[in-house]
Amino acid sequence: MTTNQPLELLAPLSGVLLALDQVPDPVFSSRLIGDGLCIDPTSQTLCAPLAGVISNIQDSGHAVSVTDDNGVQVLMHIGLDTVNLAGKGFTRLVEEGQRVEAGQPLIEFDADYVALNARSLLTLMLVVSGEPFKLLTPEQGLVDVGQPLLRVTPQAVADEVKDEEGDALFSKPLTLPNANGLHARPAAVLAQAAKGFKASIYLHKQTESANAKSLVRIMALQTVQGDTVQVSAAGEDAEAAIQALVTLLAEGCGEAVTAHSPAAAPVAPDSSATMLRGVCASPGSAFGQVMQVKEPALTFAEAGKGEALERAALTHALNNANQALQALQEKAIGTAQSEIFRAHQELLDDPALLEQTRDLLDQGKSAAFAWNSATEATATLFQGLGNALLAERAADLADVGQRVLKLILGVQDRAWDLPEQAILIAEQLTPSQTASLDTRRVLGFVTVGGGATSHVAILARALGLPAICGVPAQVLELVNGKQVLLDADKGELHLNPDLAEIEQLQVTRQQHVLRRQREVEQASLPATTRDGHHVEVTANVASLQEVEQALSLGGEGVGLLRSEFLYLDRNRAPSPEEQAGTYSAIARALGPERNLVVRTLDVGGDKPLAYVPMDSETNPFLGLRGIRLCLERPELLREQFRAILASAGFARLHIMLPMVSLLSELRLARKILEEEALVLGLTELPKLGIMIEVPSAALMADLFAPEVDFFSIGTNDLTQYTLAMDRDHPRLASQADSFHPAVLRLIASTVKAAHAHGKWVGVCGALASEALAVPVLIGLGVDELSVSVPLIPTIKATVRELDLADCQSIARQVLGLEEAAQVREALRLYHAATVETSLVVEH
Repeated sequence: MTTNQPLELLAPLSGVLLALDQVPDPVFSSRLIGDGLCIDPTSQTLCAPLAGVISNIQDSGHAVSVTDDNGVQVLMHIGLDTVNLAGKGFTRLVEEGQRVEAGQPLIEFDADYVALNARSLLTLMLVVSGEPFKLLTPEQGLVDVGQPLLRVTPQAVADEVKDEEGDALFSKPLTLPNANGLHARPAAVLAQAAKGFKASIYLHKQTESANAKSLVRIMALQTVQGDTVQVSAAGEDAEAAIQALVTLLAEGCGEAVTAHSPAAAPVAPDSSATMLRGVCASPGSAFGQVMQVKEPALTFAEAGKGEALERAALTHALNNANQALQALQEKAIGTAQSEIFRAHQELLDDPALLEQTRDLLDQGKSAAFAWNSATEATATLFQGLGNALLAERAADLADVGQRVLKLILGVQDRAWDLPEQAILIAEQLTPSQTASLDTRRVLGFVTVGGGATSHVAILARALGLPAICGVPAQVLELVNGKQVLLDADKGELHLNPDLAEIEQLQVTRQQHVLRRQREVEQASLPATTRDGHHVEVTANVASLQEVEQALSLGGEGVGLLRSEFLYLDRNRAPSPEEQAGTYSAIARALGPERNLVVRTLDVGGDKPLAYVPMDSETNPFLGLRGIRLCLERPELLREQFRAILASAGFARLHIMLPMVSLLSELRLARKILEEEALVLGLTELPKLGIMIEVPSAALMADLFAPEVDFFSIGTNDLTQYTLAMDRDHPRLASQADSFHPAVLRLIASTVKAAHAHGKWVGVCGALASEALAVPVLIGLGVDELSVSVPLIPTIKATVRELDLADCQSIARQVLGLEEAAQVREALRLYHAATVETSLVVEH
């Protein structure tokens, strides 16, 4: 029997009460899912706020709904983006369909784990059935579990939506693209859209169906990425409803997903295509024959042969994998390969990964099944977090996973039988596969997956192999032996190259090889123009090994030490002793005659730290990052200053502040630095400068210059902020070009302001590592170029080919152009003329 008597909802846990408006998630704060409140919890057990039936509890344990006999439906959602944890940190105490009493425990959660690994621990209690309610307590303040919070007025129970009649229309099956299926956020978007139609609408997954206008019913389908679903509708606007909802589902219901149209029929490969485009992962070019490479699938039993036996098999495989990675690391010491394989070793010891594996062994699973399940689940989690860097690290985890899995199964690694002059084509290559390529046979490679910052790309550059990634999947259909031209500099694979293109490529390639040899041989020579103007060429580094490599390649110092390398890829902050020891070791390697420029912690934006909780931001690139974050958490900055100051005296120490946009930020940071230097008894401060990467700093360089010792221009961020284009946007990245005259004009005005006050200017962004840009940067008056380590010899050689007066002339010319493409073309013509002049001089 139903009643319309008011119903009191109890606090599901203890904590600090907040209004929904304060939740940093627009889907919740806009009340799209439902109205209610938020609690920042101090307890770790979620309890029922009312008596009723568990109408849905997510497999991942982060959300649960309770419906009472009057149809009042309450959803509780623990944390923000906790669906990404895939159940880790949550223990379900009830099952769907179970009747519960008010105050009964529903879910236990590990608050520390969730706080460290999810966006926020804020917990929502929402009346999703839409009944009006009254708050029984102040809108903010402490609440205790079981305390009455809301008085809900139940409405008359509406008639159930009638089942669809026989004339219901059905969509074609489509594949869900959402990384975590239709959890609360996308389910709410879908339900809200469905409510805009009069038709009766259902979402179908295999034999299960859900009213598409009910958030809870959609969530109860427990969908995952890759599930096949259909939409059906009956009523006057059924056809329009299906069309709209299918489009919404295909686009991810408001979540960022890989763009595709699952509902459409597969598109046949374009057999007439003569060129496929991708993104340059490693520069260079090659002409050779296609060789498709693919690892055979590994098969194994799910059930184990006894827990002790399976544990021993896992331990043996992990030990052998560790030894193999140690050997690879030692063989490649001081190189990019060494750092990558050291990171792989750390994955073998990852406690969360091992815990997941051992939990499955406890359940009687085989070592192969347990290890494979744990690595695949974690890799999927990385890929679903919307972070490009983590998605690329998923490839490293998959690589380590395959290495151990083969050892468990006793499968021997077999070298690919490769022809001469092979251009490898693959869905994806692993770092291990890339590092072991026979460069006598392999001329380059092309992959569908991967990115320009992946470990595979880093290894390709270290091996000198041209490579492109992000190529359309139709490349996997090319037949072995087909002759192709790989122009990685342009991100192009030519499928039907003509003789003239091939001959030109071979000439260019030979010239490139000879030039590179000469550049390395002459790397110790100073970077001085033909008319005697010296430009300091330093290195961008993130480890002691890179510093040592930079010095061996002629680097004149360190123009950018990315201090965040000490903080990333770990679950707790580095100790002050570890930081100080690392900075001092790097300073000693450089010596007292070379500059060491240490950039303070630059996190936030695209580089979050798990152990520095930060609220979600609508646009993190315009939010709390760089110096803004450090000044909000001054102890973090003080600790880093103390560690950096420990290296004073070993090298010519400089400290650089990132993302400065206000003079007040510089002054406050300087005050903190002076206080820490005083505590340490230092009588002389290191040089203090700022990065110019925000247009406001560039435009006010004349006001900053008297208060700094130097400027260093970060062209990557300066470009994206100046042009209002995300440099990682798949469709805008090519236009977010640092050669744009607007960016060059900001560099020019910064240099002019600095030189007027006797201060030097460096460029540490990617523009400094482009040989094409060197003339214009010298012409604009830049004093230092801090570049990617492998490119130091190339940039120094480029400087030696130039004449300062000519550089100043070409700089004035390009500042008057309209677009980046025009600047690049003008510099190409200038470069060609310079090379021709150099050849005449040499002969």
